[in-house]
Amino acid sequence: MKILIDVGHPAQVHYYSALYKFLKDDHSFIFTCRDQQIVADLLKYYGIPYIVIGEKGTGLKQKALKQLNFTKTLHNLIKSHEIDLAFGVSSVLASKGSKAKSIVFCDDDREAIKLISKTILPFADTIISPDSLSHEGSPKTVYYPGSHELSYLHPNRYQPDPVVLQNYGLREEEVYFILRLTAFKAYHDHGNHGLTTVQKKDLVERLSQYGRVYITSETPIDGEFEKYRIPVKVHEMHSFLAYASMLVSDSQTMTSEAAVLGVPSFRCNTFAGRLSVLEEEEKRYGLTVGFKPWQFNWMIDAITKHLQRRADRTEWYMKRDMFIRDKIDVTPFWASLINDYPKSIDKLLKT
Repeated sequence: MKILIDVGHPAQVHYYSALYKFLKDDHSFIFTCRDQQIVADLLKYYGIPYIVIGEKGTGLKQKALKQLNFTKTLHNLIKSHEIDLAFGVSSVLASKGSKAKSIVFCDDDREAIKLISKTILPFADTIISPDSLSHEGSPKTVYYPGSHELSYLHPNRYQPDPVVLQNYGLREEEVYFILRLTAFKAYHDHGNHGLTTVQKKDLVERLSQYGRVYITSETPIDGEFEKYRIPVKVHEMHSFLAYASMLVSDSQTMTSEAAVLGVPSFRCNTFAGRLSVLEEEEKRYGLTVGFKPWQFNWMIDAITKHLQRRADRTEWYMKRDMFIRDKIDVTPFWASLINDYPKSIDKLLKT
C-alpha cells in the first residue's frame, strides 16, 4: 500500500517512526510535517524523508487559515501519489474525494478536544485509541490495551542509553530533576494553562535543595532560568528522562513517557483529572500525580514528602512493570492492523 503520514506534533514522530520501521519493507511512505525544527531533527535522526507543507500559524484565526492550506496541499499529495491510507488529523478531510482511507491515533478524551471531536473525528474512517478511553464507545474506534507512548518506549522497543549521561558529566545514580514546560498553543490547549513564572521559580528553588535541576521548554526560557536549560539533543531526551529522579511538568505527553519509563512524575495544569490515559496511570498504577493550578501548594507538599522519603526507584519500576504486564507491545499490534486493513478493523469492530 501507499501510505501518507502527516506529523502534527513532535511526539508523533516517535510512534510513527516505530510503525514505519515495522512496515517500510512492505509498503511505501510519504511523510509530511510543518516547518518545525524539532520535528525535522527527529525525522532526520530516524532517517525518514519528509516534505514540509508550510509553517504553523499563531492564534486561532491564523491557525484556521493555515489549516485550509495544509488540507489543500495534503489533498493534492494524496491524489497525485494515489495514497491508500492517510494518517493524521489533517489528513482526514484532505483524503475526502480520493480513494484514501483516513486513520487517526487519538489518546485524548473527546470532552478535552471538543473542536476536533466535532469537526474532524466524525469524518475519519478509523480511530485507534487506548482502552482507557473505551467508555466513550466510539463506533469507529479500535481500542487497544496500551498507550501511545508504549509504541516506542515499550521494553521490546527501547532501552535507555547511559552513555547519554556520561556525555554530559552525569552518573546513573546522580540525583537530578527535569522540569518540563509546555507552550499551550495547540488547538486543544485553548483556554488551558499550566505553571506560572512564580510557580516555576518556586519549583526550581525547592528542587535545587535536593539535586540538579534541568528545564526543557516549548517556549523561550526566561533569562533567570537559562542556566537550567537541559543540555541534551532532542533524540537523547528519553534516556535523560529515564535516569531522572523525578519529572515535574505541565505536559501531558512527557508525563505519560515518564510513567512508561518508571520515573516518578508530578504535573500541574488545567487538564488534571480530565484525561483518561493519565487518570489510569495515576489512579490504577500510581505512576504519576496530577494537580490543578490552584492546587500548586498541594503538589509542593506531595513532592516534598516524596523527596524526604528518599523512595527507592525500585518501587516505581514495580508499578511500571505491572502497567506493562497489563498492556501489549503496541507497535506490532498497530502494524498488524495496517497490514490487513480494512479486514483487521472490521473484524475487531464486530467483536
